Amino acid sequence: MINAILELLQNYWNAGIEILLLAVAIYYGYLYFRGTRGAKVLTGLAILFITLTLVSQILNLTVISWLLRSLTAFLAIALVVIFQPELRRALAELGSSQLFSSATQKKETIDIITEAVFELAGRQIGALLAIERDTAIRSFAESGVHIDCEMSQELLITIFFPKTPLHDGGVIIRNDRIIAAACVFPVSQREDLDRTLGLRHRAALGVTEESDAIAIVVSEETGNISICHRGKIERGFKPGQFEKRLSELLLRENDPSENSEDNTLPEPHTTP
Repeated sequence: MINAILELLQNYWNAGIEILLLAVAIYYGYLYFRGTRGAKVLTGLAILFITLTLVSQILNLTVISWLLRSLTAFLAIALVVIFQPELRRALAELGSSQLFSSATQKKETIDIITEAVFELAGRQIGALLAIERDTAIRSFAESGVHIDCEMSQELLITIFFPKTPLHDGGVIIRNDRIIAAACVFPVSQREDLDRTLGLRHRAALGVTEESDAIAIVVSEETGNISICHRGKIERGFKPGQFEKRLSELLLRENDPSENSEDNTLPEPHTTP
């Protein structure tokens, strides 16, 4: 038995390496493209191509089979044109060795965000932050001003300080760095929301409805701090509660909402 396994490995080790490399490429390609604007286009083309291929094979439709084989080369060129911005960005990230970096936020980042948020709240300065997780939100980052710099408490406070050029809009944080500021987020259109929620809170909910990002809001009127995730909002945080909850969400430390369907939390106040 052992000899058979060793002989199999000896004869087909190169095939195993090829399968592994293809699996890794497909996996990281999926992670990269699933949050882009062309993801739905790629999904639609894949479904259409697979469906036509299966139908032509089952029903022995020779003309359609010939057309599919003939159009394969043109389809490859079309995909390059459609995904030109994403491919260019992927090559740039590969050259900078950032493609395989972890999206999990560091504890130091949570400390910086906590200190900055409560400093802004103490001064009653409005703020909106979106922390990217597994799903890319590049389309929202492209709506703002590209920054891509190391995050600090002082920089966050400066960005949201009133009458500065970048204070109006949201900040996007990715891999412990500020990627863009003055970004436009989609506003939630739900009718069951509290009418006291302003556009900043609705924008925070909107970005979490369309991605798995974590959004943080500082109310300009009251100084209250809210966390939005998965289309829900939690309000009324104190510093200790805020840091603990943010750690649960970003570091995945025993977060009950990650495995719960109703995401109901006893405190702080949660709005569905």
